[in-house]
Amino acid sequence: PLPPELAWARARYTQIVACDGSTLDALLRKIGLLRDALLNPLAGRMTALLDLCSRLPCHVWYEPDPEAHDQRFWERILAVLQAGALLIFDLGYTNFQVFVRLTAAKVTFITRAKRNLAFKVARCLYRSANVQDLLIWVGSGAERQLLRLVKIRYRGKWYSYLTNELDIERLPPAYVVALYWQRWRIEDAYAIVKRLLGLAYFWAGAENGVCLQLWATWIPYAVLVDLTDAVAEALQKPFAAISVEMVYRSLYFFGQAVLRGETTDLIAYLAANAKPLGLLKRKRKQLSLELLLDLTNPVEA
Repeated sequence: PLPPELAWARARYTQIVACDGSTLDALLRKIGLLRDALLNPLAGRMTALLDLCSRLPCHVWYEPDPEAHDQRFWERILAVLQAGALLIFDLGYTNFQVFVRLTAAKVTFITRAKRNLAFKVARCLYRSANVQDLLIWVGSGAERQLLRLVKIRYRGKWYSYLTNELDIERLPPAYVVALYWQRWRIEDAYAIVKRLLGLAYFWAGAENGVCLQLWATWIPYAVLVDLTDAVAEALQKPFAAISVEMVYRSLYFFGQAVLRGETTDLIAYLAANAKPLGLLKRKRKQLSLELLLDLTNPVEA
């Protein structure tokens, strides 16, 4: 089962995707043309567009320039988005001109609002002790547009979000916040490909070699996600309850069990040994949709 906010969004949007970039680590100077280099150059920068429901990458782009800003990837992102999609991104992608283009393309977005955001309040949609939902004007000239600023106080701290969905009924404030927090799934994906699957180490100095290693790492990532999803289904648990890392590390023990003639079914083996293999995550307290719905309950006002 999907998290409730994603299940809610999937019924309303054609895509639910998050984009983010990550700088690749340094190349090894002991190889090829880099042996005489004084410094370890960085391998470049990658940007991914991740489907938040399947956790699989829709697109992955590579730039050999490690200083490439997230803004450089906007044209490629815009080219692949579907009308009716929901796009979630972080502060590094803030661009009022692009916001206008997203709205014109009928793409809904959710992002964080910068602390120094200059805006003019057009209308207050909802206000309580813990929530503010405002229509605001941002930008100037051709970039001037009406957006929605959702602010929520959680544990004494205010969090602010921007969206181009102006209808509070179509996108309630609780879902604005809960869906944005699902953006962290793309951070999880980068952690898996870089730390777990080894993309933090590059064994070729040429751009083509880096690209080959990049794609050759994202492919087993996709297989690993599908494998984890199958284990979650066998255990009748949400995907988030299963540790992708421990599923990966458990492949060794499955291989040994195969050699001993004990099993040939990977999913059945992992599901039957989920507890001793540490596949089930420990439950943690976190901001949930239920809590957000309580915070934004109109009864409070």
